[in-house]
Amino acid sequence: MGSWRRAVAWTAALGVLGAVLVAVFPDSYQQDGGQHYLFARWAFRLPHYFVKVWARPLFMLVYAPATQLGYSPAQLVTVLVCLVTSWHTFRLAEELGLARPHLTVPLLWFQPSWLLLSHELMTEPLFALVFVLALRLHLSGRVMAGVGVASLMPLARPEGFFLGILWGVWLLIDRRDSRPVWKRLPSTLLLLSGCALWWLAAYLLTRDPLFILHDWPRDWHATAAEYGFEPVWSYILRLPELVGPLLLVPFLLGLSLLLRRRQLGTATSAFLVLFVLHSVLHTFGLFGSAGYPRYLVCVAPATALITLVGWNLLADWLSRFSRPRMAWLVGSLVLVPSALAALLYVDAAQWARDAWAVDATVARFREEPRPVARFYGSQRYMNIVFDDGAQEPRLGQDRERNLQILREAPPATLVMWDAQRGPDWFRLEVKDLEALGYTLLRSDEYVLTGKLLNRSPGPWFDYGYGPLVRYGWRWHGFGGPHSVHLFLLYKER
Repeated sequence: MGSWRRAVAWTAALGVLGAVLVAVFPDSYQQDGGQHYLFARWAFRLPHYFVKVWARPLFMLVYAPATQLGYSPAQLVTVLVCLVTSWHTFRLAEELGLARPHLTVPLLWFQPSWLLLSHELMTEPLFALVFVLALRLHLSGRVMAGVGVASLMPLARPEGFFLGILWGVWLLIDRRDSRPVWKRLPSTLLLLSGCALWWLAAYLLTRDPLFILHDWPRDWHATAAEYGFEPVWSYILRLPELVGPLLLVPFLLGLSLLLRRRQLGTATSAFLVLFVLHSVLHTFGLFGSAGYPRYLVCVAPATALITLVGWNLLADWLSRFSRPRMAWLVGSLVLVPSALAALLYVDAAQWARDAWAVDATVARFREEPRPVARFYGSQRYMNIVFDDGAQEPRLGQDRERNLQILREAPPATLVMWDAQRGPDWFRLEVKDLEALGYTLLRSDEYVLTGKLLNRSPGPWFDYGYGPLVRYGWRWHGFGGPHSVHLFLLYKER
């Protein structure tokens, strides 16, 4: 079977897996995914959403039409984005002359953080698609076309600004260009064209020439350290989440080989720039960096290419000392556990399970429904279920303002609250809502476990993920049972 047929087979199989994940996990493992959906869902009614800094214009253009059909159809768009990205990664590996290029498809999808986002509404997979498209164009010699596509990266995620600078460096040191450096400099300005289009669209929609500045998220302060600090080696410890516990070996071999031979510098430099960037940002608490492994999904195609180089090195070495079938067997013994490890990583994400509890409580409420004039929830998925994401004013982190908003809410206002995020994020507990005159309709407690593992995986899982679980202790929202306490409150008059 040729590489194309194998790549198609892998793509089809992983497309089915992505669809299954959409059915099993109806919400994101973080609130960001639900918020992205709500922005896209209401963008046609509130056009300035299309150019919001937090929502990102490219994401809105791609997802807004699908969100009109519902949350699951929008999640399937992400599956499609991931499939297209893996296909172009395969084509890039093929064009680079790498052996076994079809393996880039599973080497991309079995990255735990990639699989975690493959069915959610995060911005990283779309960024990865733009990145690999631009990289294909750049390496094939269509340099200016690649620049045009690369200029769209900031419209998907903030990392686009940093990779845009790196792209400008590539243009200046490109040996294929015979022009002197000073004549290449104007070409780098085209990397700003995407941002120029963003500014123009924002101005036309809002008539505010400084809308992007005015819309800048308040929690993105340069030195706020809102998410705390971690050691500079924190991302090194989380490499198993980025690459996979078993795939980490070929990745490190491939990275060291490419750096030593000074080959495939675009892929290695793109990965290292974001890896070092986020390590430094989170170490010093800069620009709201939270240290999430998912940030490196932006350059996951580069990670897959680097891993393939190491894989080929190991496969060639093994073929010298064994029969060809032995290399195939060893490869299977790596890919199958890698797929399982990535699935366990998705299954261990505790917060993604909250949607199951929300659906159960909402189903009970609809058995004896009441009219709902306005809805407020402590989680984004709650607003998605009630299809209410554009209400103003919004709840925020100001406790007194939240009390005022709920006090002035009209009769028939329904509030869905949870015992953890409600107090943590909005500074309000259920007793505060009851003091405002809201009637408690329901109080439901759930203990949610994974679909594959219904208890803490144990020390072997801990070792593989850096660790995720330490003898039943949860780590970064992964592993073990997850308790949720939900409340429904109603304002009669």
